[in-house]
Amino acid sequence: MVAALPPLNGLKAFEAAARHLSMTKAADELHVTAGAVSLQVRELELALGRPLFLRRPRALLLTPEGAAYAARVQAAFALIREATSEIRVPARSNRLFVTWTASVAAQWLLPRLAGFGAEARGIDIEINSSNRVFDLEREGVDLAIRHGMGDYEGLISERLLDDALLPVLSPELARRVGVIARADDLADIPLLHDESTEDWRKWLSDMGAERVDFARGAVFSGGNGTIEAALAGLGVALARHAFVAHEIAAGRLVAPFIHTISQPFAYYLVCPPAALKRPEVVEFRNWLLAEAGRA
Repeated sequence: MVAALPPLNGLKAFEAAARHLSMTKAADELHVTAGAVSLQVRELELALGRPLFLRRPRALLLTPEGAAYAARVQAAFALIREATSEIRVPARSNRLFVTWTASVAAQWLLPRLAGFGAEARGIDIEINSSNRVFDLEREGVDLAIRHGMGDYEGLISERLLDDALLPVLSPELARRVGVIARADDLADIPLLHDESTEDWRKWLSDMGAERVDFARGAVFSGGNGTIEAALAGLGVALARHAFVAHEIAAGRLVAPFIHTISQPFAYYLVCPPAALKRPEVVEFRNWLLAEAGRA
């Protein structure tokens, strides 16, 4: 006798929860509540007659049977996705789905995007600017820019932008404070920090500054706060050179020092191997790499 299929919603919830080892993260992926995921998993466990997870106060662990079941379910879902991909007729074969953070989009990509001429090339680009980390293959993302060490399992990763930091301020503020020839000349100018004060501490240390308190000044969490504040004349920001090159070239910001500090991380252009089978993806990728080479 052929065994009846278990609840399909329960299988989806279980597969996501097993992959993340978190009901909350599974809920975020499936766009439902954590309570709904938990209920669907429990219904699946009831149908199977055995527990699949060991539920701890601060941890979710698979039972041995749950781990073995998860591997088979994930393999089955992969086969279904592959079969669906092969039979589905794409609505628009020339649509690109790309994702990167808001700071990359605002400070580096958008000022250049018109130069790609997507409309003239007949390519539609759907851009998601958020800090959420996408599963590129599962969510149909063609290209992403990620900040890290460049090691992304199962994905093609190419170094796009270095993370060199240098001080910048508005021309108006530079005129008000007068000559800025040494790092200690920044002692009376508000410092603008991105996330933490550590970058300023390192840059000032490299420059041998003795009078500047690296910890003072406003700290901006996420986004482009430091660059926007510098453009508004509120202080001097330690900004990624690639993000402010356009502003410097246009005279909206000035860089009184050429010394930069580098980070262990960089920005990488990342894509699933299958995405490079599409000519429009290759075309956009090549354009991005060429633009980065001119940054």
